[in-house]
Amino acid sequence: MHNALIFPMAAHVALAALLYVLLTVARAPAVWGIGRRVDGGNPWADVEPRISANLSNQFEWPLFFHAACLALLPFPPGPMTLALAWLFVAGRVLHSTVQILTRNVRLRGIVFTLNFLAVLGLWVEAVGTWSR
Repeated sequence: MHNALIFPMAAHVALAALLYVLLTVARAPAVWGIGRRVDGGNPWADVEPRISANLSNQFEWPLFFHAACLALLPFPPGPMTLALAWLFVAGRVLHSTVQILTRNVRLRGIVFTLNFLAVLGLWVEAVGTWSR
């Protein structure tokens, strides 16, 4: 049985994998000496903590996204379910971009709210589906 919810779930896993790669690159000058500045400094020193924090964020609220999707996998997803799942993924990508490239906490909070509401919507869908 094919369920299209697997694709937004896989997209979020791909985002986390990308963040691991970015974190490895950002830490390479300090850990392996690869890419150090002439003065020996790490050119990624300012952004490395933000990548690390964002990667940690991928294992907090997104846990509830994956749990809701798993609860919905046995059922064919409706357009609203798929829209909420992809909204979550788009929001996570945007959240990562804002957190890593800026220090704009207010914007990050607004983007997080989109993720938060998308996951709540998925849980409403899951509870409604299992209640039938």
